[in-house]
Amino acid sequence: MQFLIRALSAALGFYVATRLVHGIYVDGLGSLLLAGLLLGLLNALVRPFLVLITLPLSILTLGLFLFVLNGLIVWSVTIFLHGVHIVGLFPAILTAVTISLVSWLANGILGALDGGPRRQDLPWRPR
Repeated sequence: MQFLIRALSAALGFYVATRLVHGIYVDGLGSLLLAGLLLGLLNALVRPFLVLITLPLSILTLGLFLFVLNGLIVWSVTIFLHGVHIVGLFPAILTAVTISLVSWLANGILGALDGGPRRQDLPWRPR
């Protein structure tokens, strides 16, 4: 269930990016939902391996290379889905940042609606 919520927030991020970033185009709602699902799969399966491989470059650039890596992962969605078009690496990086911000906001809102942390989730127990 958590994966589907993250995929839907990524799809919402793609939608917001189509409105804000020039150079990204999505053909329809089906492509938008598939892009969110595929991005969630790539982030779960491929991204940890790529982060580990590019760790020296990320350290050398003080973490800024992670923006490029996230942009490349978002751009790779266009390889598998023909309904999503991103023209260039810079729009892909801006799209990745937009998706991250929208996902962060969605998780914050859903966490607040859920009631926040429960008593058993707290690292300390109040007396």
